[in-house]
Amino acid sequence: PSGSCTSMLKIFYGDLLAGDPALAAKAAAIRPWVFELSQFLVNVVKVKYLGARYERAVAYHPSCHLMRELGVRTEPMTLLSAVAGIRICELRDREECCGFGGMFSVKFPHISASMLDDKMARIRESGAEVVVANDCGCLMQIGGGLSRAGEKIEVRHLAEVLAAR
Repeated sequence: PSGSCTSMLKIFYGDLLAGDPALAAKAAAIRPWVFELSQFLVNVVKVKYLGARYERAVAYHPSCHLMRELGVRTEPMTLLSAVAGIRICELRDREECCGFGGMFSVKFPHISASMLDDKMARIRESGAEVVVANDCGCLMQIGGGLSRAGEKIEVRHLAEVLAAR
């Protein structure tokens, strides 16, 4: 699962299910077995190269849940760097949030939109043709913003790039 889904299972299910000790125990039991994709590939399976070829200019956007809650920082770039033909475009201030944050974008739409505008400006200046992320919420937020702005920059999940031939 994506960073936000993984952090929900690993970090928040215990709190969510605290009122039911049997369910809380089940949630605690699965915690060691739940990983985000890049974390699983690089740290568990010890795979860094999957034979992918992706001849595009790519900027990577790390999701907040992935970095801040799961501590996954280098694994996605380790995998992307091993993709044949890829050109990695540096994204200035890439660790800044895209403004989605689940309910944040609903509760604070003006702040969310402003954060997205900043992220899109950085994506444009990077020269990327494609933005890659590991979180579907970020992909939806960034992809929607780029589409509404008439940009031709695509968004892809890391798994799509790793599966490219």
